[in-house]
Amino acid sequence: MSTPDAAILIGLQGAGKSTFAHRHLGATHLRISRDTVRTAARERALHCACIGALQSFAADNTHPAPESRAPAIRLARGAGFTVTGYFFVPDLDGARDRNAARSGRAQVPEAAIRATLQKMTAPAFAEGFDRIFHVRLETGGERDGEFTLDEQPAPQAGGDDGLP
Repeated sequence: MSTPDAAILIGLQGAGKSTFAHRHLGATHLRISRDTVRTAARERALHCACIGALQSFAADNTHPAPESRAPAIRLARGAGFTVTGYFFVPDLDGARDRNAARSGRAQVPEAAIRATLQKMTAPAFAEGFDRIFHVRLETGGERDGEFTLDEQPAPQAGGDDGLP
């Protein structure tokens, strides 16, 4: 049996996180989204249920700062999960365009997207990630709507990144 994975999605509203989760993680991970469950308590309960069941999951939220992703990372690492970060490289114009195409509650105010951008910090291995990917949603041309993943190199032991 393989080690379960906690996929932490990090990016602006409208970055394509949910679409990515469905396309690339849907067959192996349970997607947990605050947009769906509506409260932090329900979100945490689902994280805990996945941990207890050794079920891989995708934490689909903006997670702009280390403190916003730390609880899920702590839970997963404590249970022996691998932790993979998917950082959706900020593209304000693209996020605004995709958000404008949404309707009803799915559409968020532009001010919220800008506020998230101001808080956005790229993930670091020192936070507890085993792997980190930078993700870009291609626009235009033959690859329109496809995701490009760029795996970040893990730091060498004894480096200046806070790891032993």
